[in-house]
Formats: sequence, C-alpha cells, structure tokens
Amino acid sequence: MQLSVIMSTYNSPGWLEKVLWGYNAQTHRDFEIVIADDGSGPETAALIERMRTETGLRLKHVWQRDDGFRKCRILNKAVLHAAGDYLAFTDGDCIPRQDFLAVHAARAQPGYFLSGGYYKLSMATSEAIGREDVLSGRCFSLDWLLARGLRRSYKNLKLTASPAQARVFNRITPTRCNFKGSNGSAWKQDVLAVNGFDERMSWGGEDREFGLRLLNSGIKARHVRYDAIVLHLDHARGYVDPVTVAANKTLRKATKRLGVTRTPQGIQQLLDSGYAAG
Repeated sequence: MQLSVIMSTYNSPGWLEKVLWGYNAQTHRDFEIVIADDGSGPETAALIERMRTETGLRLKHVWQRDDGFRKCRILNKAVLHAAGDYLAFTDGDCIPRQDFLAVHAARAQPGYFLSGGYYKLSMATSEAIGREDVLSGRCFSLDWLLARGLRRSYKNLKLTASPAQARVFNRITPTRCNFKGSNGSAWKQDVLAVNGFDERMSWGGEDREFGLRLLNSGIKARHVRYDAIVLHLDHARGYVDPVTVAANKTLRKATKRLGVTRTPQGIQQLLDSGYAAG
C-alpha cells in the first residue's frame, strides 16, 4: 500500500530537516511526502530541494502565499496533490520513529481512521538532536533523552512500550480517540467524502473537528498512541489567539451536536474555484 504523508510546515527549515531525516529512515518505504507549506520563505524551498537530492525521498512541495494561519486550506491542497489512497497526517516539527509508517500501514483498515499522539520535547532537547541521532534512532532512546534534559514521566511509556504492551495500552488508555493532525491517518476517499478540513477554522482544534465529521460519517477511530511514535520539537506559538480558539470550539460543538458530515468550506470549493493539482 502506497502512503502519502501530508506534512504541514511554516518557516521552520531547521526542524523540517530533522523530520525529513526521520522519514528517510523509515522501514516502510512505499510512500511520498506532500509538504503543505503555509507561506514559508525561500529557505524552506531550498531545504526541500536539498533533501530531495540527499535522501531520494519523493517530496512534493505545495506552497501558498503567507496570508495568516491558513493551515486547513494548505492541507486541503496537499490532499489533492496526494497520489496515495491512504493518507498519514503530521507536522514538520514531529520526528517519526523508524517504524512510524509501518505501524500506520499495518493498522490501516477500511472504515477506520487512526489516532496517534506525540512525545513533547523541551527546546534544549530539541536542539540537541542531530542528523545521526535521527538516522540511528538513538534520539528515541529514553536513556539518550534523559541525558539531554528530558524529565521522567509516566508518558515515557510511549517510548519504552514493546509491541505487545503498546497494543494493551492502546486499548486501555483513557485518552479520547480524537483525530490528531500531528499523528493521524485516514483513507483518502473518506477525507474527500467529508470535504477535507474546514477552511473557516484557524488554529485550535481544526483537526479534531475534521475527525468528528469522519465519526459522524460512520468511520470509527482506533488508537495508535503507543506504537506510532513521533517526537515533537519545541517552538514558539505566536499564532495562538483565544478568540479564534473559542470560535473554533463553537463550530466544533455544532459539528458534533448537528451530526455534520461534510463541511461547506473545504476541498470542493477549491475545485469549484479552478484549483488543479499537478
């Protein structure tokens, strides 16, 4: 099964490079990466071109001009560019463990979407990770991370769980199985059926609202929280706006209350406006 990885980014080429090295180390090899770029400068384009040459990864760079936080629109454009029939969604600040795509591919099943999570790092630990740390996989070692400032926590189970333990933890976790834009996957036909992401929404729960429409459509959710692992690199969040978050929450509640299955402002409006992939 070919996967298309839909990866959002915005002006973070240093972090994006570390993430792309993570995809270069994947055990599952039949995939492409569609980089959904919400208006980054030329440094990101140069980085993508260099990484295409150095890694041989199949990279598509889908860019739109910088006009504020428009992640939902660039994600919808990236979906249209995706060649795979199964889509794994992530962000350009989330380094995948070597088995990340293998887990998503193995657990993919018609009628389901998969919900993962991330392991959040401090800025100091994020900066300590280099190319060889990613390629060797040692940056996922708990001892390696503890030696570089990571604090001990019950969350460390995400890094140390065996495959058998991960299956158990995925079943018993009390965490809600919401769609995660940093670590989630779904069939492309299901994404298109709900019209993709709602472009009325800025930052704050836009991925969760998308997942609600999948659920309302009869698609079930399944956890891969303890076996599809990504390290989340630290960064500033200057785009966070409480007013916008509140508006998004209102829209999300309406989606749930009314059983909405298809947003009126998603992929179809791109097609209606003449947008064409490729």
